[in-house]
Amino acid sequence: MSVSNLLDYVHSQLSVTPPYPTKQFTNQTCIVTGSNVGMGLEAARHLVRLGAAKVILAVRSITKGEEAARSIVASEKREGVVEVWELDLASYQSVEAFAQRAQGLPRLDVVVANAGILVYNFAMAEDNESTITVNVVSHMLLALLLLPKLRETAVTVRKHSVFTFTGSFTHWMTKFPERNSEHIFFADLADEKKARMKDRYYVSKLIQLLTMREFANELSKSHKNGKVIVSVVNPGFVKTEIMRHAGAMLQVGLKVLRKVLARTTEEGGRTLIHGAEGGEETHGQYLNDCKVGIVGEFVSSPEGEQKQKQLWRELTEKLESIHPGCLQNI
Repeated sequence: MSVSNLLDYVHSQLSVTPPYPTKQFTNQTCIVTGSNVGMGLEAARHLVRLGAAKVILAVRSITKGEEAARSIVASEKREGVVEVWELDLASYQSVEAFAQRAQGLPRLDVVVANAGILVYNFAMAEDNESTITVNVVSHMLLALLLLPKLRETAVTVRKHSVFTFTGSFTHWMTKFPERNSEHIFFADLADEKKARMKDRYYVSKLIQLLTMREFANELSKSHKNGKVIVSVVNPGFVKTEIMRHAGAMLQVGLKVLRKVLARTTEEGGRTLIHGAEGGEETHGQYLNDCKVGIVGEFVSSPEGEQKQKQLWRELTEKLESIHPGCLQNI
């Protein structure tokens, strides 16, 4: 991260409070992944408050999801709106089953792809290191599999639908040496001997951003009916438990930083709702402080654009092998 980036980040955390969401989601059906705690829970709570007809908490633990649902009902006094569906992003089969279930919905207006992990120990999930599977591959698989329902809804209600990913300012914080691989990115990232796990979360958020941008480009070129807005939201530094696996020394530093710099989970949830609103100007964009933000220098560089296309080719080949025909949904 450059000095300029660091100063912008500190200014954002200390001086910018995300605006309280007021745009209504009346009659809409929304999915929020990773919504049993933290920002995802608060984003789901906002959607219920803002009039959504159905808010689906897509969670790995049904028990924790049901507890979250009760919390929302208690605070918003709206019964029959929140549903809890199982989704384990470490399992492609679970993603496929969830997407198949969603095809039965009368409509699907918004997906907030918020779930993510930050771990320091190397472990495989499916054919990738777990961070890459959860933060990158499974959410893009989910996006492709939900596209038909999102498009169908956009045509029916004559308004675009939205798929927004939760990203991170930390995409600035990696030099991404894997980009120089002589082989393919995902093979190198799945090699435990080469893994730099202290940097892995940052790499996953950079890859997420790059592949979202190319996904948006492909959607913009598509001639299929039904517009879908896609974006990546940077919620900033928020008081969540995502870094619970950090070592003791780092936890001490994080405790201090949380007191000085961090946003509340409710404020973080506000940024996710901004992405969910899906303004036309947000398509293919990195959203920061509830407006279109500036991506890291690598992302906007000629090399970044080249690697973006290469990553997209590799990712879509992987997705086709997981679920043949999914690219036809674009």
